[in-house]
Amino acid sequence: MIRIKKFSAAGLAIAFLSVAGPAWPQMGGPALVRVAEAGFRNIAPVTMVPGTVVSRNDARLSAEVAGRLIAVADVGTVMNQGEVVAEIEDTALRLLNIELQAQIKRAEARLLFLENEEKRFARLAESNLAAATQLDQTISDRDVARGDLAIAQSRLAQNQDQLDRTRILAPFDGIVVERLMTPGERVDEGDMVVRLVDQENLEVIARAPLDYFRFVRHGQQLDLRADSIEAIGQVRTVVAVGDENTHQFEIRLDLEGSQFPVGQTMRVSIPTSEIREVLTVPRDALVLRAEGQSVFVVDANNQAQQVQVTVGTGQGDQIEIVGDISPGDRVVIRGNERLQPGQAVSVMDG
Repeated sequence: MIRIKKFSAAGLAIAFLSVAGPAWPQMGGPALVRVAEAGFRNIAPVTMVPGTVVSRNDARLSAEVAGRLIAVADVGTVMNQGEVVAEIEDTALRLLNIELQAQIKRAEARLLFLENEEKRFARLAESNLAAATQLDQTISDRDVARGDLAIAQSRLAQNQDQLDRTRILAPFDGIVVERLMTPGERVDEGDMVVRLVDQENLEVIARAPLDYFRFVRHGQQLDLRADSIEAIGQVRTVVAVGDENTHQFEIRLDLEGSQFPVGQTMRVSIPTSEIREVLTVPRDALVLRAEGQSVFVVDANNQAQQVQVTVGTGQGDQIEIVGDISPGDRVVIRGNERLQPGQAVSVMDG
């Protein structure tokens, strides 16, 4: 006698799910992913050293004449090169300027008179011995008058220079970050009035152990990090003189744009050995799961195969890997978070 086993509705549902489960990720179609190729690149092991963002144009502007300040730009004022940052009272200098202009006119008038006298006595001297003596005296007076005019013109030029210096001009585009003196205060020549900082032309100054000096070269690109922000700096200067106390050398790197404020502390990657050729993939290709680090490789059948890897040296957006991956393999860099081994994928263009 054949016995037929009865199943409840819940049991049938569980049985169905257990059969359909492995195919469940495939029910929505291939996963949409973006890929990049693994390849050999020349990189070097690095260590991180502290650095600081500074402006290449950071000036404390000083008074060049003595006087009372009548205007000083407020903190935060954006200045263009040549604009007035501060101004010093110029009343006394303007009055002296008027006086010196009058002296020049008087000297010019006397010189003109003596030059005419010289011509007159020159004609008379041809027939009159007394006129010849007067001619010599007139020529001497004319030369003295020319000297007096030159002195007056020089004094006027000096005064005009002093007048021009009553206006402190911005030597470059920047922003006023500090007022060292305020309107109403008296300044002497050399007193600092404002601090002006260029926020566009930035550089990073870092110091590294002398042991790594031979691995840093002009024009080299190094990774920069500040919290979660990453950037690339190009080595502009390597100071080939080590500090005898700290045994460190200085590096200056050009920093494009103004994504960092002046004074920002950064970490700079310094190579610690010679460059070597290694297999790398974009950092976005790495998948971190409980079983470790891996990369999904898209095979010829457009299926994602998970490959366990060991991570090595990083440089920029590339990271060294060691594992069962070959140059030219397509690795998933977008859409790999939820991929399953063997899952079908559709590769996005671009």
